Amino acid sequence: MSFARRVARELDRVPRGSVAARALARQGAIVMARNAAEAAAVVNLLAPEHVWCQDAATAAAIVNAGTVFVGDYSVPAAGDYATGSNHVLPTSRAARFRGGLSSADFVRVTTVQRLTRAGLRSIAPATVTLARSEGLEAHARSVLIRGVL
Repeated sequence: MSFARRVARELDRVPRGSVAARALARQGAIVMARNAAEAAAVVNLLAPEHVWCQDAATAAAIVNAGTVFVGDYSVPAAGDYATGSNHVLPTSRAARFRGGLSSADFVRVTTVQRLTRAGLRSIAPATVTLARSEGLEAHARSVLIRGVL
């Protein structure tokens, strides 16, 4: 019996295994990779909520996962309940563009910008060109009306 089949059969041995089996059938997969690089590539494509890998080199190649567990003792359950910042991780491939919820999500950041006449003059050509390329003539004119070009 293949390793993948043995993994799938383990669901029969745990409470609520049928729930996990249905979830695996609907939205999951057991993927066998030839090597760690191929495994990391698949993980980056699937962008899972969490993933476990054997070593730091493989972990470094994984950029699209909510959280990455590295090594024999770094079990996802520990991250869910004890070691992680929380249990709120991106699902449905959202890890392609979003990490887990963190304290930074509750901090409001406001940027403040101040340009001098010389500063606006130096970036005016690019600003006007980009505004016009987006079809935003009023943005371009907001620069031009200041007489810096």
